[in-house]
Amino acid sequence: MSSKAVLDRKKKQVDEISDKFSRAVAAVLADYRGLTVAEATQLRKELREAGVEYRVLKNTLTRFAVDKAGYSGLKQDLVGPTAIAFSYEDPVAPAKILSKFAREYKKLVIKSGVVEGKIIDSAGIAALAELPGREVLLAQALAGIRAPISGFVNVLQANLRNFAYVINAIREQKEQA
Repeated sequence: MSSKAVLDRKKKQVDEISDKFSRAVAAVLADYRGLTVAEATQLRKELREAGVEYRVLKNTLTRFAVDKAGYSGLKQDLVGPTAIAFSYEDPVAPAKILSKFAREYKKLVIKSGVVEGKIIDSAGIAALAELPGREVLLAQALAGIRAPISGFVNVLQANLRNFAYVINAIREQKEQA
């Protein structure tokens, strides 16, 4: 293969990686060194089920890609074996799954990541992983919206209930008289 063909192939790969970073709502970098094949397979399975793309990419090509995507701050973490989990829908999913896996298998080390255009360190990824899932957050928001309405309905019902008690007490009084 000619050097021009190799260069063209590498440019295409850089463009593809850069596109992944640009499209992803979250990307988490992790050092997977020391995981067994079974552990790595289990991790890939969990990520795939959550709709997260997990790739091991060449650091050199990824450095060019993060520059192109505007995430130069990630270059310092592109040393040693690096896997990247890209999520295109749920910004919390890769952080949650990788953090859970890192607690279970100490060999997996989270380096850093990008969430909705912002570079965050491993502590930020850990904090993001502690957030409830999207469905839980939506349920909490709906409960927060619904609570004042429910309270208002309960107040109205209490007034009606009290009115019914007063009418019933008056009726009982008249019956006794």
